Amino acid sequence: MSGYSRLVAWSMKIHDLVTTTEALAELCDRWAKSPFIAVDTEFMRENTYWPDLCLIQVADEHEAAAIDPKADGLDLAPLLELMTNNEDVLKVVHAGGQDIEIICNLTGKTPHPMFDTQIAAMALGQGEQVGYSNLVDSWLGIHLDKGARFTDWARRPLDKRQIDYAIGDVTHLAVIFPKMLDKLRKTGRGVWLNDEMERIADPANYIADPQSSWKRVKIASRKAEVLGRLKAIAAWREVEARGKNIPRGRIMKDETLADLAMHPPRVQHDLSKVRGLSASWSSNDIGGRLIDTIANAKPLPAYEMPARDDRKPGLGKEGALVSDLLKLLLKIRAREIDVAPRLLARTDELDLLASGKRNGLAILENWRFEQFGRDALDLVEGRMAFGVVDGKLRITRMDDAPPEAAPEAEPEPDASETPQSEA
Repeated sequence: MSGYSRLVAWSMKIHDLVTTTEALAELCDRWAKSPFIAVDTEFMRENTYWPDLCLIQVADEHEAAAIDPKADGLDLAPLLELMTNNEDVLKVVHAGGQDIEIICNLTGKTPHPMFDTQIAAMALGQGEQVGYSNLVDSWLGIHLDKGARFTDWARRPLDKRQIDYAIGDVTHLAVIFPKMLDKLRKTGRGVWLNDEMERIADPANYIADPQSSWKRVKIASRKAEVLGRLKAIAAWREVEARGKNIPRGRIMKDETLADLAMHPPRVQHDLSKVRGLSASWSSNDIGGRLIDTIANAKPLPAYEMPARDDRKPGLGKEGALVSDLLKLLLKIRAREIDVAPRLLARTDELDLLASGKRNGLAILENWRFEQFGRDALDLVEGRMAFGVVDGKLRITRMDDAPPEAAPEAEPEPDASETPQSEA
């Protein structure tokens, strides 16, 4: 154990595995008085539709604990109340999308307010998706042992090595967060993260709508009839998977789903010929439900039809070149201010700007406009150019209007052609 690790162990109280509601409530009462808590979860979802929550780890600056949601009689209500209804305590996570999803599944709400250290690292020049191990190494100089990473968290009893590993994810986070916050304040970049933190706290990001699930499936056709079947079958698959609590791919793979949408069987018996489906589907109940879904599918309405090229709407060849220049500018600007490019701008926004759109783009508002959007606008409107000076790429600003060309001097008249004055 390093000197720093020993210091953490001495200064932070580490509780035994929490298995009773009473012990959890007492902890939550104390955590509710803290300015922040660091949160992490361990779960399994290889064989289920819903994540199987196996462990929850929480720490503030003074104490940490792992909570066993599988313990008999344990009620998570005190912790869920703290997570979703206490606005005075900041919830700190790292790459917390799946952790947030679990809380949202349990409560219909997301933790709030939130702070994701992976997103914060983007504003501090540590890349777009810094992993937790690299974060701990860069901020604390500690090399984590990830030996228990792929353990079976659902198996009981959990051993001490598993619990120590899990609690370490929040004890380190509770030390790193104040350091990151201090640096964000000193650099003035804390405000850059407000929108991003609110975005990850939006429940809409975690509540899967079966009627929208078709958008994740790749398919070559753009026919309304085909896409209508795709939407209907994808929604049906989602409902079936939820009802059985198995991964959607166990019902059918995306490739099979797309094939059924493009080449729909006429009768249930034909399901035996579909690659990726069991022959039993030609006569069982699930096959019957699938055939009914296909038969009742309606063509996709015009307002739901996807754009022909979602990545570069209406760009054309010239617009695509402008978009490429914007991406080059983004790389240069992000390097200059030491920030992850994705925090400044998304690719689809650059495409929209190149296609002529100006309203509603985040890069043309607030801090993003100051840091990048103004330059991007100048580039597309001809007030900025790239050049190479001494072998290095340089950005050159030009006047809003190009200087007028100097008028050509009139030629001196030939003396022989000069008319003589009248006598």
